[in-house]
Amino acid sequence: MEAWFLREWQRNGPWQILLRPLSWLFALLAAARRALFRAGLLKVARFDVPVIVVGNITVGGTGKTPLVLAIVEQLAGAGYRCGIVTRGYVRTNAVRNAAAVTHIVAPAPGGDIVSDISDVSDEAALLASRTAAPVFAAVRRADAVRALLGAFPATDVIVCDDGLQHYRLHRDIEICVADGARGFGNGQVLPAGPLREPETRLRSVDAVVVNRTIGHVGGSGLDTTELPAPSFSMRLGNESFVALAHGEELGVDEVLRRFAGKRIHALAGIGNPQRFFAHLGRLGVRVAASRAFPDHHPFVAADMPGGDADIVLMTEKDAVKCGAFADERMWFMRVDAALPAAFGEFLLNRLSEVKKHHVARSKVA
Repeated sequence: MEAWFLREWQRNGPWQILLRPLSWLFALLAAARRALFRAGLLKVARFDVPVIVVGNITVGGTGKTPLVLAIVEQLAGAGYRCGIVTRGYVRTNAVRNAAAVTHIVAPAPGGDIVSDISDVSDEAALLASRTAAPVFAAVRRADAVRALLGAFPATDVIVCDDGLQHYRLHRDIEICVADGARGFGNGQVLPAGPLREPETRLRSVDAVVVNRTIGHVGGSGLDTTELPAPSFSMRLGNESFVALAHGEELGVDEVLRRFAGKRIHALAGIGNPQRFFAHLGRLGVRVAASRAFPDHHPFVAADMPGGDADIVLMTEKDAVKCGAFADERMWFMRVDAALPAAFGEFLLNRLSEVKKHHVARSKVA
């Protein structure tokens, strides 16, 4: 169903036209809400360290989490002490506990550690498994920032995975991630199109990162020549495959040799499953069957293919939820975001400007 909507939102057919009045209402309400925050009529949480928000304006996966990982690595290499926040929850008996506030999901000396990483959201679990930075998840991102800074007061920059529309959290730098294949669809906001906010929202972001990784779902491609913000291309690469049960890691060439002649099943419970399946095809992995699940699907053993599958391939984001029932057949693909040097220069320069503003504001206070 999700894939069907993503394809349909690439055009303006009869049903999309019929839904346009609802889209106009949605856009009006979104604009009014944002105006209330900007006017100070709705409370915004501000902090003494710069906050970078990485998000999108469309429904469906665009590659935000790999970009967050790349940004944290870039900033750590420049000497920054990063903290990561994301919207999260804790499952209790497989039910989302909306009352949960903040949870430390990265090892934190002297702090509470979630013993089973599958108890938290998949993004938080992936971020915790791939970075040395503290990762805090909360229903309200501002609560996560507050708790993170309380536990790690030396943190000097916060990177927020998702949350472009979460205006309760003040942000100093906004980075919008866009799908290079789907673009912004038919240009309509929900429900007639895929947009959470109109494309004019891009006028206020600091940069747009376009994910050029293969993965078409009916889109004609994004033309970045007229984007109103600095734009940079990103590709997901440096692929490796990791055995979920015992941690063995193989390069693509070795995987193609070892898996040759085996019946491979692929599954994905991410925002854009077709990108993952297409990525496997581009690498030369011949998949006998593929199955897409809804984004954030809470995988259980029964979701795994039967005995006719010799190898089960999944994304790293899905794999963090499957450790409890991993078997020898299960492997996940690990990828890194490849970005131009110009993006790193832009980010560091922009962050330097923001820190100067924070210092000046603290002196006034």
